[in-house]
Amino acid sequence: MEKHRCGWCVGDPLYEAYHDNEWGVPLHDEQLLFEFLILETFQAGLSWITILRKRENFREAFDNFDYHRIATYTDKKKEALLQNPGIIRNKLKVKSAITNAQNFIKIQEEFGSFDSYIWSFVKNKPIQNEWKHYKDSPATTAISDAISKDLKKRGFKFVGSTIVYAFMQAIGMVNDHEINCFRYKKV
Repeated sequence: MEKHRCGWCVGDPLYEAYHDNEWGVPLHDEQLLFEFLILETFQAGLSWITILRKRENFREAFDNFDYHRIATYTDKKKEALLQNPGIIRNKLKVKSAITNAQNFIKIQEEFGSFDSYIWSFVKNKPIQNEWKHYKDSPATTAISDAISKDLKKRGFKFVGSTIVYAFMQAIGMVNDHEINCFRYKKV
């Protein structure tokens, strides 16, 4: 019998694998939180499948999302990234990855971890929504607005409320799987 999945991922094996194994699973690993944050910022204005198809290239180009290394990238490294056809070569987004790495470290220093900081917005418990269709889920919420505002205040770039909500969905802060999706009860 065919598994019922959320409608947004059906038909593309890469999308389905991401949906089945990662999307919406509560995530607390600092390295992976940073990876998703950076991938979401590069996704701004593009489709998520575009980012997924380039994910391995991003990992290679950005030193496996080692935020300590990224925080110290030089102009030479920035230029190399902008010449890399395997990633999204947007000057502002590349620059923001470096800025966001620096600010990610500052949050770790202030809160003990980025995980502690980000999950505090949902009181360390995923929000369980009950959508019949993925198109029913919002693009932003009051919580994503608050996180976006706070991240911007801390100097983060490309962290508008829509990007933040997509990040929240990806890392499981909110369960937006359709209620009849086989993953809904698992996450």
